[in-house]
Amino acid sequence: MYINHELYGEFQVENVLEEIILSKPVQRLKEVHQNGAGYLVNPKWNVSRYDHSIGVMLLIRKLGGSIEEQIAGLLHDVSHTAFSHVIDVVLDYKGEDYHEEIFNDVVKNSEIPSILDKYGYRYEKLLLDDSKWTILEQPQPDLCADRVDYTLLDMYHHGVISYDEVQAFLDDLTIVNGKMHLTRVEVAEWFCQTYYHEVIDFFLDPRNIFCNQRLAQTLKLALEKGIIQVEDFLGQDEELIELLRASGVQEVLSLLESIHPDVEVEVCYDDYDFYHQGKLRLIDPAMLIDGKSMRASDCSENVTSMNQVAYEQSIQGVGVRIG
Repeated sequence: MYINHELYGEFQVENVLEEIILSKPVQRLKEVHQNGAGYLVNPKWNVSRYDHSIGVMLLIRKLGGSIEEQIAGLLHDVSHTAFSHVIDVVLDYKGEDYHEEIFNDVVKNSEIPSILDKYGYRYEKLLLDDSKWTILEQPQPDLCADRVDYTLLDMYHHGVISYDEVQAFLDDLTIVNGKMHLTRVEVAEWFCQTYYHEVIDFFLDPRNIFCNQRLAQTLKLALEKGIIQVEDFLGQDEELIELLRASGVQEVLSLLESIHPDVEVEVCYDDYDFYHQGKLRLIDPAMLIDGKSMRASDCSENVTSMNQVAYEQSIQGVGVRIG
C-alpha cells in the first residue's frame, strides 16, 4: 500500500500496516470527527480520527520509529467513540479518558489481534503499555507524535499554518534518546504559538464549546429516554445522529436542531449558558543546543510568556451565552 500524505510525504507501508488500516475498527474512524461536534457548526472543522491515526503512524515512521511503534501509533485512538471527547462529557469523564478505559475491550473484541498474530505480534505487548513508545507518547510538556500530529493537521486544515512552515518544523525535528527535540529556538517558538492556536483559540472557541456541550446535553437526554445505549457510542458520528433523528422525540430533536452553522454565541462570564474548563494542555519542547538537552523555556522568554498566558486562560475556562 502506498500512502501519499499531504504533510509527511509518500510512503509504502508493510502488509501488516495495510491490513490494520483496512480493518473495520480503523475504517470506522473515517466517520469520527476529531473535534467532536464542531463540524456541525463549521464544516471546515472536519479532520477525522482516521486522518489523525494515519498521520501519527507516518510521523513515527518518518522519524525512524519501529514497525511496532507505528502499529501502536496507528491504533492509539481506535477506541475513540463517536464525536470523540463529547462522550467524556456525557459520561462525566473529567480526565477526557473514556476511550482509554475501553481500549482493551475494543481491541480484544475486534479482528486486530488476529491480524497482528498473523504477522507474529501479540496485541498485549504492542498496545497495552504505550510507555515503551517514546515517539508516540510523552507526558506534557514534551513533544510527541500524537500531540504534534493533531496540532499540525488541524491548524493546516484550518489555514492557520502553511505547508512550508510545517516542512521547516519537520526538518528541525530530531530524536535524541528516543524523544523528540528541536534545535532552533525560532522553530520551538513557532510550534508553541501553533499549539496554543489549537488548544486555546480553537478548543476554547465559543462555537466549539457550544456545539460540544449542546450535543452532550442532547445525548444525555437520549440516554435517559432509552433512545440510545452506551454501546451506540462505538458507532460513527452520523449513525448516532440518525438514531436521535429517528426517535421522533421533540425535546431531543429541538436540542439537536439548535446545533447549526448560523448559531450565534458569545463569550460571557456573568450569565452564561455553558461553561467549559478543559484539560490543561501546556507545551515546552525539549531542545538540543550545543549537544545539551534543555527546555525551550530555558532559551526563550517568548515560550515562557506563551505558557503563562495559556495556563491562565485554561484555568479561567470559557463561559458561552447563546445569542
